[in-house]
Amino acid sequence: MSGANQSSVSEFLLLGLSRQPQQQQLLFVLFLSMYLATVLGNLLILLAISTDARLHTPMYFFLSNLSFVDVCFSSTTVPKMLANHVLGSQAISFSGCLTQMYFVFLFVDMDNFLLAVMAYDRFVAVCHPLHYTTKMTRQLCVLMVAGSWIVGNLNVLLHTLLMAQLSFCGDNAIPHFFCDVTPLLKLSCSDTHLNEMMILTEGALVMIAPFVCILVSYVFIAGAVLRVPSLGGRWKAFSTCGSHLAVVSLFYGTIIAVYFNPSSSHSAERDTAATVLYTVVTPLLNPFIYSLRNRDLKGALRRVVGQKPFPA
Repeated sequence: MSGANQSSVSEFLLLGLSRQPQQQQLLFVLFLSMYLATVLGNLLILLAISTDARLHTPMYFFLSNLSFVDVCFSSTTVPKMLANHVLGSQAISFSGCLTQMYFVFLFVDMDNFLLAVMAYDRFVAVCHPLHYTTKMTRQLCVLMVAGSWIVGNLNVLLHTLLMAQLSFCGDNAIPHFFCDVTPLLKLSCSDTHLNEMMILTEGALVMIAPFVCILVSYVFIAGAVLRVPSLGGRWKAFSTCGSHLAVVSLFYGTIIAVYFNPSSSHSAERDTAATVLYTVVTPLLNPFIYSLRNRDLKGALRRVVGQKPFPA
């Protein structure tokens, strides 16, 4: 037998973040609050950008795509965990597990690509302001986002098909709140060498290339900011870039710690804590970090919620 037919496991059990009833109640309230804040914050940004013609620029086009991806990202993991708690069930089907894994890592890839695209957009705006409109055309922006979706889907499809070829014939308990690739590989009773090699090579390339693009963009941005004569202007620019880089570091740092270390160095508790940071915390922080210092977007948000904008 080959493919999924090799597996005698028809479903997995998602053990969640804790087995203590009191901790489960606290985690349920915490994750529900963070999920609602993530969805509300990102949807407000989407609504503000779509309804304000002044925000129909490349920067806000990328930000709206990031907000859409972050809503989908959180929705692939947190609702299932909350539903399992309410229903008192931990089960997820074999096909459902692979589907969840597919979409989790698709949206991880999209966050990865969009953060790089947004860094490049800021690099052009800061370092080549006179050529910004000619460089960042609408066609190029659409092409970069569409290319991100295509590359992301192809990358995740490869890893999902490799996972579907493995055999699962023993323990089916996943010590996690969603179907993550690392605990699934540990449960497999077949050779996972190819899967691990592809994660460390092709998967690392897909993640590290955008990360390098982000770092290079911000190095050039920092050089341009240092030439600003105003001390206040430099401080404002550096504080904004610093907050962006803090979110980027959190996102990439946790992913590298979980997926690009030798399997022998993994521990379930550490990996689970790290994945909470990039699957739940980062989508929550992104809309606020990228919009709180933006006067135009704050004005659009005030109009969306029915408040009068502050005078310029």
